[in-house]
Amino acid sequence: MYRIISGKWKAKKIAAPKNFDVRPTTDFAKEALFSILENTYDMQSVSVLDLFAGIGSISFEFASRGCQDITSVEMNPKHTSFLNSTASELGFSLQVNVQRGDVFDWLKKFRNKKSFEIVFSDAPFEMEEKKYQEIISLVLNNKYLKENGILVIEHQSRMKFDHPNLIDTRKYGNVSFSFFEPNKDEA
Repeated sequence: MYRIISGKWKAKKIAAPKNFDVRPTTDFAKEALFSILENTYDMQSVSVLDLFAGIGSISFEFASRGCQDITSVEMNPKHTSFLNSTASELGFSLQVNVQRGDVFDWLKKFRNKKSFEIVFSDAPFEMEEKKYQEIISLVLNNKYLKENGILVIEHQSRMKFDHPNLIDTRKYGNVSFSFFEPNKDEA
């Protein structure tokens, strides 16, 4: 279960079926993340790419705050079905575009097609670091970020990134968010 923190559906609790293996971002971490993002971006005018969308904790937080253009990529068919039905139930169907697929394949298939202000990735915590590096590379090298955009990677706090585009890491217990800027040559 998770809760939408702010916006149209503030305090709305969303419960996933018991057999779902998910780890939604904690309220504490999500609140901190959105505080950072809302200081930089107008939620009504940004486009968002939510990678490893799970059951929609981040996608629906953006939608509740008025974001009109959210692409949620999730491989698990049960989760994508849940995302679609929950988006419909909350009236977010026009805002949230659910794409079923492996994130790595999806990023390779749609490279250079659309850019976003915010790309958020909440990969499984047990994923190895080289796969995180692959996501960073795929996003930064394929024009997924607009020149004012940001890539946010949610990861275990014990993992540290060494990357020229890394601009900040914020730690919230065992969860950290690392922020990456677009490649300079694109800006």
